[in-house]
Amino acid sequence: MRRDPVLDVRLLGKSFVLHAVSGREVVALRDFTFSLATGEHVALAGMSGAGKSTLLKCIYRTYRPTSGEVWLQIHAGEYVDMCALTDAEVAAIRGHEIGYVSQFLRSEPRRGALDIVMKSALQRGMSEHDAREAARLALTRVGLEPHLWDVYASVLSGGEKQRVNLAAGTVHPPRLLLLDEPLSALDPENRERALELIGSLTRRGVAIVSIFHDLEAIQRLATRVLVVEKGRLVAERDPQDLDERLAAAAR
Repeated sequence: MRRDPVLDVRLLGKSFVLHAVSGREVVALRDFTFSLATGEHVALAGMSGAGKSTLLKCIYRTYRPTSGEVWLQIHAGEYVDMCALTDAEVAAIRGHEIGYVSQFLRSEPRRGALDIVMKSALQRGMSEHDAREAARLALTRVGLEPHLWDVYASVLSGGEKQRVNLAAGTVHPPRLLLLDEPLSALDPENRERALELIGSLTRRGVAIVSIFHDLEAIQRLATRVLVVEKGRLVAERDPQDLDERLAAAAR
């Protein structure tokens, strides 16, 4: 029996107008269509500039798509089109339903790691007490030492910031998780922790869309791979059957 999709992307398009270059239009996504069910992990593969990060940002509504629809299943099985929501409605949906983890941590000044992760847990509906406990557990899972939990995130190393970002995105796991190169700054030990964490989320039913420039991570975590070229979905692959061209693009 086919499960109802958590995410249903239909004919998604995104163009940018370069006002500094005589109003030139650049098309980043073209009629991109796919769906994602509970417990599926779809990895995006393609060369730099293919449109992978743009796709994630359109789903999250950091970018407003030029055309198409992004249907997200929320509570009680209801679906909303992220493209049609107001900014306030998008912010509310993000807080409860979507986690986004990138290779960069952008946090408020003078806010510690524990506060950052706790804020994400509060946005997902947890009480203050439960959010604090969940934040401590999330930071422990990503291997951030307790003596760093109250340190301002702005002074942490790149790898430490990335672990805080991963903890904030996965605390009280959301229905949908978007990962944009979440392992890029991690040392081998903490990379392994992150891989185990992401794998456990899929087993718990979280739907994931990811970008990894790491063939091993794709093969270990993804249930299928979407190949992106010039903003288009051109192929779907089994992660264990990557051909040489796709393997090169994934690196």
